Amino acid sequence: MPTITDPRILVDAATRDDAAVYQLTPDRAIVATVDFFTPIVDDAYDFGRIAAANAFSDVYAMGARPLLALNLVGWPRDTLPYELLGDVLRGGADIAREAGAFVLGGHSIDDPEPKYGMVAIGEVHPDRIVTLARAQAGDVLILTKPIGTGILATALKRDLATPADLSEAVASMTTLNAGAARAMLEHGVHAATDVTGFGLLGHLNNMLAASGVSAELDAAAVPLLPKAAALAQGGAVPGGTKRNRETLEAQVSFDAAVPEPVRLLLFDAQTSGGLLIAVPEDRAAGLIGALKKERTPAAARIGRIVGGPPGRVAVS
Repeated sequence: MPTITDPRILVDAATRDDAAVYQLTPDRAIVATVDFFTPIVDDAYDFGRIAAANAFSDVYAMGARPLLALNLVGWPRDTLPYELLGDVLRGGADIAREAGAFVLGGHSIDDPEPKYGMVAIGEVHPDRIVTLARAQAGDVLILTKPIGTGILATALKRDLATPADLSEAVASMTTLNAGAARAMLEHGVHAATDVTGFGLLGHLNNMLAASGVSAELDAAAVPLLPKAAALAQGGAVPGGTKRNRETLEAQVSFDAAVPEPVRLLLFDAQTSGGLLIAVPEDRAAGLIGALKKERTPAAARIGRIVGGPPGRVAVS
C-alpha cells in the first residue's frame, strides 16, 4: 500500500486495523471497510446474512455506527438461478436493516464462482475511535463469540458435518457485533479488533504488534463452537487455518498440555467472528456484565496483555 500522510487520515492500513478512518469535521469521521467471500453455508439467504454481518463487523470494531453499504457480487449467470442471488441479497438487506444502515447500490460481475459481500460505511467521533494499536500491559482480553467457524464450514464442504451441525455457528455468524460495540464503548476499553480470517491468534498478534506488547492466553477459557474440536481432530482443517499457523508459529509458544485440536482452533480462520477486546483490569467485570446484558454469543475472559516482545503470545 502507498504511504499517505494527511492529517485527515486517522487510521489507514499501516497498523492492519479493521477499517480506514477519515476525518470530515472536528466531531465527525467516516469509517470505511470492504469484505466479500465465497459461500460457506448451503443456504443462500444465510450466506447473505453472514457476509453482511461480517462486513459491518469491521465498523463495529472501530467503535463506529453503520450508515450505509454497497453490495459486491460475483455470480455465475449461466449456472445458478437469479432467484438464489435474490435470496443472498435479501439476507444482506435484512442484516443491514438490523444494523440501521441502508443498502444503496453496488456492483456485480459474471463470475464462475459465487461471491458476495459489502462495502460498509460508518461514522464515529474522532475522539471515540477504538483501534487495535492501544492495548496496554495489564489489560484483560475479552472475546465476544466462540471460535471454530472455519473448521465447521470445511467439514460441511467435505460432508463431515450436516447443516444442522452448523446451526449454532450460523446463529453466531449472523449476530451483529452491535451489542459488543455498545458495551465496549460504555466501559472505556483500550483496544479492540474483530476476529476473522487471520484467526484468534492472528488478530491478537496484529493487536500486540501494533501496541508493542505481548500476551498470555488461557486456551481452556476460549469458547468453542459445538463439534469444532472433534472435527478439527478428524482433519477438517481449511487451508486458511493452515496458512495462519505457518505464518504465526514463530510468534506463539504453547504449553505442552494444550491439545492439538485446540491449537488448530486458535489459528482457525473465522468468518463474522466476535470482538477481541483489551480492557483495563478494573473495568473487565463491568464489561463482561454489559456484554451479558447485550446477549453477545460469548463474554469470555481469555487472557491478558503483558510486557514483552511485540506480537508474542504464550498459550497455557
